[in-house]
Amino acid sequence: MPAFTAADVKRLRDATGAGMMDSKKALTEADGDYDKAIEFLRVKGAKDVGKRLERSTTNGVVVSRDGALLELDCETDFVAKNADFVKLAERLLDVVLAEKPADVDALLAAQVDGQTVAALVESESARIGEKLVLSRFAVFEGTTAVYLHKRATDLPPAIGVAVQYSGGDADAARSLAMHVAAARPRYLTREEVPAEAVETERRVAEQTAKEEGKPEQAIGRIVDGRVNAFYKDFVLLEQPSITEPKRTVQQVIGDAGLTVERFVRFEVGQA
Repeated sequence: MPAFTAADVKRLRDATGAGMMDSKKALTEADGDYDKAIEFLRVKGAKDVGKRLERSTTNGVVVSRDGALLELDCETDFVAKNADFVKLAERLLDVVLAEKPADVDALLAAQVDGQTVAALVESESARIGEKLVLSRFAVFEGTTAVYLHKRATDLPPAIGVAVQYSGGDADAARSLAMHVAAARPRYLTREEVPAEAVETERRVAEQTAKEEGKPEQAIGRIVDGRVNAFYKDFVLLEQPSITEPKRTVQQVIGDAGLTVERFVRFEVGQA
């Protein structure tokens, strides 16, 4: 019997929207492997698996200044909109801009007012009464467009996008940043997509086509089509433009003379 717990079943249900029995079966088929269980449910057509995987109940804020973004998470929206919490995020962003740390661990080890950033976050967590997590940050050195989005008018920004670019103009770049916020791309080009991610999509597409009873001679074509659909969903330059849905982002920014060098998208609670 595969080793998994009721908590594992709940986690899978929350992530995929599948029923309890389907989740237990998926974990059994996957020998308790969470990622394989998700793949099993995708093949079986669990409702809204992809959409539910992106959901989170985590709260927090994304702050930005001078081409940098930082995400600080908390447990409740009550704390997220607290002025002291937002001020803490801004203070941490000051450290990022001053120290240019290599990663989150380096930032947590940095000194601020005679203590480490980690100690500062811990003390503020104790004072506020909620777990606080310094999730991530990014610093862009080139010309950068930034867009921050609020999920609700009474909450601070929960989505932040930074796009480093050349050519074009600031309006076109900001429009692209707004597209990134809404369309959730993961990669700039298809060459950036990890080989294992493509292989997973091919495997899921092939297994799904077989489950659907598609003719053997058509499966290769179906798999290629579904992998291309994956690229259109998650590769920025291949996505349909939100402003001009019949054209790709590449076509729209090409007409604007804009070249994207890199981008990041932070959403509170999302990996």
